[in-house]
Amino acid sequence: MRGPAPETRRQRRRMVARQLASPMASVPREWFLPPHLSSAAYDDAPLPIGSGQTISQPLIVALMTEALAPRRRDRVLEIGTGSGYQTAILARLVGRVYTIERLPDLLVEAEERFRRLGLTNIETRLGDGAAGWPECAPFQGIIVTAAAPGVPTPLTEQLAPGGRLVIPVGDLASQELVILERGPAGLVERRAGGVRFVPLISRLAFTEEPWS
Repeated sequence: MRGPAPETRRQRRRMVARQLASPMASVPREWFLPPHLSSAAYDDAPLPIGSGQTISQPLIVALMTEALAPRRRDRVLEIGTGSGYQTAILARLVGRVYTIERLPDLLVEAEERFRRLGLTNIETRLGDGAAGWPECAPFQGIIVTAAAPGVPTPLTEQLAPGGRLVIPVGDLASQELVILERGPAGLVERRAGGVRFVPLISRLAFTEEPWS
């Protein structure tokens, strides 16, 4: 399937800004960063959050959220809680967010931020995100905030009819944002351009840290 038409780029960006302005304005990005980086919170750039992980730049958060097409009653699965910033944005837009993180220190810090923001519609889990959360499936949306060499099969199996899965796919040097939608005839794929994410570490994705 062809990517989005270049002539509609301006309209798409206006739509993203209009739909996401309120949730992104209500979530203070500086709360999701180490204190020494708080002054850079509103730079449009990814920033380190510790443990070799990053918080995505605001534009990428907005574009991935828009690609998910979230609706108020949706149940969304997020793979890679990280700082919790993307989680908090989603929690302002959907009925319930299920988020999985493999690094315990990051998950504990994210949970404290959710409490501080009064977000009560988030369920957290420590574990292998590529396996999904089968007992809570199906999900109307699945968003993966780390790159995989391919789309893990458990995630496609847990996607509801009409649902969307957004994931960066590629190698450690170059990735594309892939959007899968489950239609009547099966999964339909489109690609939304190049991105750069940390790897998804899992037996179903990259099996070890690139720096280990």
